[in-house]
Amino acid sequence: MPIDIAVALDAVVAAVSDDEPRVLVRSGGDTRGLDALPAGPFDPQTDATLDAGLRRWVTEQAGFELGHIEQLYTFGDRGRDARRRVLSVAYLAFVRESEPRVASVGWRGWYDYFPWEDWREGRPTLVDEVIHPAVDAWIATASGADERRRRERRARRTVGLLGTPWNDTLALERYELLWEIGLVAESPVPGGVHLGARMAFDHRRIVATALGRVRGALRWRPLVFELLPPVFTMAQLQRTVEALAGRRLHAPNFRRLVEDAGLIEPTGDWRQTTGRPAALVRFRPEATTERPDAGIAIR
Repeated sequence: MPIDIAVALDAVVAAVSDDEPRVLVRSGGDTRGLDALPAGPFDPQTDATLDAGLRRWVTEQAGFELGHIEQLYTFGDRGRDARRRVLSVAYLAFVRESEPRVASVGWRGWYDYFPWEDWREGRPTLVDEVIHPAVDAWIATASGADERRRRERRARRTVGLLGTPWNDTLALERYELLWEIGLVAESPVPGGVHLGARMAFDHRRIVATALGRVRGALRWRPLVFELLPPVFTMAQLQRTVEALAGRRLHAPNFRRLVEDAGLIEPTGDWRQTTGRPAALVRFRPEATTERPDAGIAIR
């Protein structure tokens, strides 16, 4: 019996505004009324390429056109869609936030979906009060000594258990562990606590993949400048990087990293703030040819 396989195109459209990272979602994107990413099936009769199909769906569903897009990952696990087997090709796009021209589409903070990832105001209480106790219980149910060691290694790596530092780039691995032990609503494992807002299908997993990709790429690509206006202040740049990384950075060290990397140049203009006037700077496109890793090596 032939298997009915569909190819879907999903868009993670990311922006930062008011110092908050946001993702574009369709309200009530499935029959349960859950948020969903802009998405639709690939139509080989209409769309010359996958990219063209993705752009068409975002334009139809959100009312604006995308600039640069990049392929994120292909998702094809069994059970992603109850109706049939669906292969989803997910894309990532960075934009400066604008108001969608479709009422059912809007921006939502990505830490609404991943509250354990935002450390800007310090260590989230739910890490110690919810996540670590649940992970400890999961480790304790291991079938034997070898399995227990595997679970402990995984827990140390993903959620900083047993004193291991929290690795902010492992957003996908963390989400998958929470899914496995029943701490997110999409999980098939019964759980008393469900962290973060739920999304349709496996779209929260797709956004987690994008979050990890963005955080890793900050260190070697100048992607943050795609989210900023043409001219900006150093404080504005730092707050945007902090929003993406989910943690605060030391201002003098940050300034030194950016200046030493040759990523910005002064415009000669100033912006009046509530305190002292702030110098306006802009991105130097030449930085991408001067060095192969033209990112911000945050530590």
